[in-house]
Amino acid sequence: MTPRSERPSTRKHPDAISAPAAAPAASRERRVVGVSWRLLIACAPFGPRLPDTTVAGAIARGVQDGGLPEPDVCALPLPNENGEDGEHIRRVLHELDFDERMRHARAVVVGVARLEERTLAGSVTFEIATRARQGGVPAYAVTAENALDSFDARILDLQLILQARSRAALTAMGRELARIV
Repeated sequence: MTPRSERPSTRKHPDAISAPAAAPAASRERRVVGVSWRLLIACAPFGPRLPDTTVAGAIARGVQDGGLPEPDVCALPLPNENGEDGEHIRRVLHELDFDERMRHARAVVVGVARLEERTLAGSVTFEIATRARQGGVPAYAVTAENALDSFDARILDLQLILQARSRAALTAMGRELARIV
């Protein structure tokens, strides 16, 4: 056995710089210079049993399970998707620094309890989809109930609308988004 004083030191010098560990093959394949793979997930409550943070967290977990990096989660503490006025929604998005966060995202995922044509104008979905379209960022939606026809979805420029009503289904939709995006 080699005496302790003759063994090479395994302690790192405080100024030593470690080389980064090699990225897993899946993440290496998805790297494109200048393009972020991080999603922005913006969710309103799906009702009293699924608050905004739960909805966003379930989708985020699925996105990560699907191999994408941890998303930027933006909980939208709006009491009712259909009951807020446009000015209030714009103020909330401004306070959350939404536009800056969106510009750094690969895509935006908006989560709302219900999508329907008669309540789109002035809704958080309409505001986020409009900002994403104007910013050149693809937008996707996850909802418990989709009452939009294909024309309304096209007006919003939503790439895809997925439906989920439970925490487990929201996580599954996050995995699906990771596969598609």
